[in-house]
Amino acid sequence: MLYVKAPAKINLTLDVLYKRPDNYHEVEMIMTTVDLADRIGLEERKDSLIKISSSNSIVPDDERNLAYQAAKLLKDTYGIQKGVTITIDKEIPVAAGLAGGSSDAAATLRGLNQLWNLNLSLDTLAELGAKIGSDVSFCVYGGTALATGRGEKIQHIPAPPTCWVVLAKPKIGVSTAAVYGGLNIDEVEHPNTKQMIQAIEESNYELMCKSLGNVLETVTFKLHPEVVMIKEQMKKFGVDGVLMSGSGPTVFGLIDSETRLSRIYNGLRGFCDEVFAVRLIGERNSLA
Repeated sequence: MLYVKAPAKINLTLDVLYKRPDNYHEVEMIMTTVDLADRIGLEERKDSLIKISSSNSIVPDDERNLAYQAAKLLKDTYGIQKGVTITIDKEIPVAAGLAGGSSDAAATLRGLNQLWNLNLSLDTLAELGAKIGSDVSFCVYGGTALATGRGEKIQHIPAPPTCWVVLAKPKIGVSTAAVYGGLNIDEVEHPNTKQMIQAIEESNYELMCKSLGNVLETVTFKLHPEVVMIKEQMKKFGVDGVLMSGSGPTVFGLIDSETRLSRIYNGLRGFCDEVFAVRLIGERNSLA
């Protein structure tokens, strides 16, 4: 059994520029990985089947699963006759805006590359990942990056200043399609992506917190008022910066002081079941 770590991501910025002719949205966003991760186990089978086993009953165990799609894509592209059992030990909440499914797919690509001795580069794996989903390319690399196009064009940037991240997810799922469908690009306040990149490159924590921005917040807030409540509570508890990740519903707060971390974490646990205190990773994956 080969085990691969599949870290969650958060969006430090998420901007939508316009709707493309292919019905995708042109995006510009800065993503970074955090130390909350699923664990993917890969074991060769004697037959040619792909089997999924997950610790979370909500996760599909068929072709709807992105890890399944990743394995099938490698099998089809490179004529692999071997089968694999993929075990997904879930820690990342499902449908949370943290790219859990995409990260599982990316970890499966990296792991099967090793298990099946394909010797593919991360760049090749990222190109394959783009066929599965918009966030998979970023998750293949991990670390910190500016993602453009529909999210598959990746430009690496340095790791952000180290800090604590508190994540809080309410007991709801959010439809990404519904959120993008409800977005009026002419009415949004666009985040300052260049300023965020400057803050990261200068390791300026205060400017990074000030530069957080996500145009999808307004749509998700209208659909799910409880997400607004979490963001307001985080502000009251005294996080340094706060933002919804992806299309939600998870909200994260940045904190540079471990002494404040436990107070904020415990305060959020008072009214939100899924709360995590983690660190920014920000460093890229390797092929190993």
